[in-house]
Amino acid sequence: MTSEEIRALTQQYIMPTYGRFPVVIDRGEGARLYTPEGREYVDFTSGIGVNDLGYGYQPWIDAISAQAKKLGHISNLFYTEPSAKLAEILCKRSGMSDVFFANGGGEANEGLIKLARKYSFDRYGKGRATIISLKNSFHGRTITTLKATGQEVFHNYFFPFTEGFRYADANDMDSLNAVAGEDVCAVLVELVQGEGGVLPLDREYVHALSALCAARDWLLLVDEVQTGVGRTGTLFAFQQYGVTPDALTFAKGIAGGLPMSGILANEKCRDVLGPGMHATTFGANPVSAAAALVVQDTLNDEFLAEVVKKGAYLRESIEALGLPCFGATRGLGLMIGIAVNDGYSNKEIANRLIDNGLLVLTAGAGMRLLPPLVITKEEMDKGLAIMKRTLV
Repeated sequence: MTSEEIRALTQQYIMPTYGRFPVVIDRGEGARLYTPEGREYVDFTSGIGVNDLGYGYQPWIDAISAQAKKLGHISNLFYTEPSAKLAEILCKRSGMSDVFFANGGGEANEGLIKLARKYSFDRYGKGRATIISLKNSFHGRTITTLKATGQEVFHNYFFPFTEGFRYADANDMDSLNAVAGEDVCAVLVELVQGEGGVLPLDREYVHALSALCAARDWLLLVDEVQTGVGRTGTLFAFQQYGVTPDALTFAKGIAGGLPMSGILANEKCRDVLGPGMHATTFGANPVSAAAALVVQDTLNDEFLAEVVKKGAYLRESIEALGLPCFGATRGLGLMIGIAVNDGYSNKEIANRLIDNGLLVLTAGAGMRLLPPLVITKEEMDKGLAIMKRTLV
């Protein structure tokens, strides 16, 4: 099919819930994507942080093929080898105690909220179920995770929303203490607010928050849906902050492009959710787990060190371009935000770059870059050249 035919079919039969760019993607290689007609794009999006191994990564393809031939799905009423191996690796690499596998980030965060409230109920009974999240956060699109999201724009249309959330300003302990109370059971944070604009939390704030949670027996919950799985240069972003959460969520790049997510819990939370208290049909799917094992095998210490170097190179190079529309960069590893100067529109910038062969994302009022972690210097330089040519 041609690009025009695919767009027409999509518009006729798929719900219009996405503001799509007018580009049809047919195939990919490395950090490059191609339309059905063969036009090439440099990809600085990786499927919104999902395709961490890029496109056409042969070990990933081989693992998926081999597992699909062996067993595609069974259910969590039985045991399978890929999920057991993956669980061991994730727990050992994160220092956590056990894992629950799900399918997407919103679903994982929904389970995280259930875990926090069940932990508090077991210890204190009813009436201690409020979760504090941060303004400008984003935690998903289910009814509950929309309410957990600290952006009022998302609290519309779908009434009634789940209650039990309050919001504090990021990096402000006074603001957090002002909304605290005896009914609080947990604090939920993104260490880098992704959808909010790629805004890292201050290290001192995170340490103070961790200490407060420990003192009050609130669970410290970290949403690593976008920051996890090597995106920031460590397996999880919390490992750069010197704190350990009580529980965290992951998704996006965990299976390198297949649907998968989950919750990692520490020792005190490992048995909170027992049989029948939480479940999902497709969680721990053996094909997705086999793909995730390849991701874990690839994301060794040497590879993650290269992610840090690549992120620094991109940020320094973008700032060195001196483009009039861009301000300073921010972020961790290959999770990069770019401030957009007054008088410019991030959406217009994104469209211009895409028109010229570079796929980018927006976040908040700025730009967001989430390239495949395997991106080469040649591919980065090609993207930078498109920026310079388009935005000078």
